[in-house]
This record gives sequence, structure tokens and C-alpha cells, in this order.
Amino acid sequence: MVGKTKQFLSFVLPGVIKPVRILWNEMMGFIFLCLGLIPLPSAIRAYRDYADGGQGMFRLVLTGIFCSVMLYFGVSSFLKAKRIGKS
Repeated sequence: MVGKTKQFLSFVLPGVIKPVRILWNEMMGFIFLCLGLIPLPSAIRAYRDYADGGQGMFRLVLTGIFCSVMLYFGVSSFLKAKRIGKS
């Protein structure tokens, strides 16, 4: 019975784990892209404030770094899902 269970799991698990990994990476990519796009209105306001001679430079740089990092993580997660799907 243990041998049959081991054989069944060795046959089924590779076919289940691969799509789950792809789906996980795609979901994480979507979440990171959303996290990167949410602060864009704040970045636009900070840019307008800075362009009008205000004190928005630090906020603009910080928001830009945050958006860039989150968008990078999102795109790299989608690329990783694509790479997993090809293998």
C-alpha cells in the first residue's frame, strides 16, 4: 500500500505543483503591480508641489523609489512565472 501511495504521489504531485507555483507568482506579481501603482497620484501631487516651489522633493523621491521597487518586483514575478511555465 505504501508503494502504491508513493507511486501515485510521484505521478500526481509534479503535475499539481507546477501550475500552483505559476499561479502563485502571477498573483504576487499582480499584488506588487497594484502596490506600485497605488501611490502614483501622490507622486503626481508631490511633483506638482515641487514644481510650484514647494517642499515636495523628499516625498517625490521616496514615492518614486517605492513605486520603482514594487513595479520591479511585479514584473520580475511575472517573468519568473513565465520561466516556470516554459520548463
